[in-house]
Parts: sequence; structure tokens; C-alpha cells
Amino acid sequence: MAASGANGAQKPVSVLFVCLGNICRSPMAEGVFRSMTKADTRVATIDSAGTGAYHEGCPPDPRTMSVLEENGEINYDHSARKVRNSDFKDFDYVLAMDDDNLHDLSRLQRRLIKTSGASAAPAKVTLFGDFGGRKGEEVIDPYYGARDGFTIAYEQMTRFSKGFIEQVLQSVDAAEG
Repeated sequence: MAASGANGAQKPVSVLFVCLGNICRSPMAEGVFRSMTKADTRVATIDSAGTGAYHEGCPPDPRTMSVLEENGEINYDHSARKVRNSDFKDFDYVLAMDDDNLHDLSRLQRRLIKTSGASAAPAKVTLFGDFGGRKGEEVIDPYYGARDGFTIAYEQMTRFSKGFIEQVLQSVDAAEG
């Protein structure tokens, strides 16, 4: 979905990862994706947010951070925030962690389009798991469970990020070539 720039070249893609509270799944997805694309000029802005404001201003869950650190994802700093209307214009992709988040995001986007027009919300809103090889795959919220849920979420984030890179970023290359 990368838009064309003024000279016809593809502009870098921006990605927003979204879960419920923005302290477990979406910051983990952001950290993994940042690490995998840190030198990739096809990627512009990467961020994460929550559909709820329950943890606004808080750092990621310590279990999220420990799993990221165990996997070499260090120096990640984040404060939870809620999804903003401007996110649907500022990001090319808004990637939900589960069907409930996808439903909430789609509803927000429809409302924004209804009140402000399609140009106010051109982002592609979809399930992040759709890039993992199994359409409709969700990341179960590990917040209320044991630490192994965070490890499983990390494995999913890695697989989904690889799929996104293959499916979306390589299409940016093909469009330019």
C-alpha cells in the first residue's frame, strides 16, 4: 500500500501495531518489527497503540520486556498510548492483534470516514496474523496468563513480521523495479 511520492517512487511504509492496552502484544510487535527492519529504507514510522487508555503513559509489561531482551531486542523504550484518529491517516498499515481490536479499529475508521471523508483515514486496517501464513490468526492476550504466553506471542510476532516483510515490503521493491 505504500503511496507514491512526488517523483513516482514508492514512499516508505509506516506501520502501527494495536492491541487493547498497549503494554503487551503491540509493543512486542513494534519491538520485533523495529529490530527486523532497523536498516530498511522501505520502512518509515513504526509505532504501537491500544484501543483502550487503561495503561496510557505506562511502560510495557515487564514480561514483554524480558522476552524482548532474551531475544536480543534491547534498547526498546515505549509509553503506552491510545489510538488517535490521526493514526488512520499517518500510518499506511494499522495492524490489530485480535478480532476484537480489529472490530474496534474498523468501527473507528468507518466513523472517521463518515464524518471526515475517505482521505481522513486511508490506512489499511487488518489483522497482523494475516501475514503469518494462517488467515485470521490472532495473538492471544498474555496479560492474565503465565510468562510462556509472552514467549508464544514473541514467536508469532516474529513470524508475522517476516510475512509482512515478504508480502508488503517486497511488493514495494517490485513496484519500484
